[in-house]
Amino acid sequence: MTGKVLELFITKDNADKTRLKVDKIFLDEFGIHNDKFYNKNLMRSILLTSLESYKLAQESSITIDTGSLGENILIDVSPYHLKSGDRVKIGETILEITQNCTLCKGLSSVDSKLPKLLKNDRGIFTKVINGKNEIKVGDRVEILNY
Repeated sequence: MTGKVLELFITKDNADKTRLKVDKIFLDEFGIHNDKFYNKNLMRSILLTSLESYKLAQESSITIDTGSLGENILIDVSPYHLKSGDRVKIGETILEITQNCTLCKGLSSVDSKLPKLLKNDRGIFTKVINGKNEIKVGDRVEILNY
C-alpha cells in the first residue's frame, strides 16, 4: 500500500504553541527538530494522521483545517490498521508505530462530537528507526506491514 505526504506541521514551544505548516521536516531518533515535543517522549514524538480523519469529520458536517488534529505528517493513505511495531517508510525515513493516538480535550474545543467520532482514527504515534533524515511534502509513503 502506497501514498504520499500531503502536509507537514511542527508545533513551536512558545506561549501560544504556534502550529506551523512547513515544506519539510528534519528528524532523528529524538523526533522532529524544532518541534516542541522533540526529545520529550520518544514513544509519542511524531504524530502521523491520514486524510481519512478529515473526511470522517466532513461526513459528520464538521469542518476543520488540516493540522487541527495535531499531526506532524498528513498522508493520503490510512495507517490506522497498523499495530505497535509495524513500520512505514516515508521518503528514506523508516518510522515505527508506537501507539494509537489518544484523544485530548483540545478536540472538544473544535467540535464536541469530534473526540467520539475520531476515537480510533485521529492518528498514530511513531518513532524514527533509521537515524537522521528529512521528510518533504510529496514524499512517497509505503506501508511496510500490510
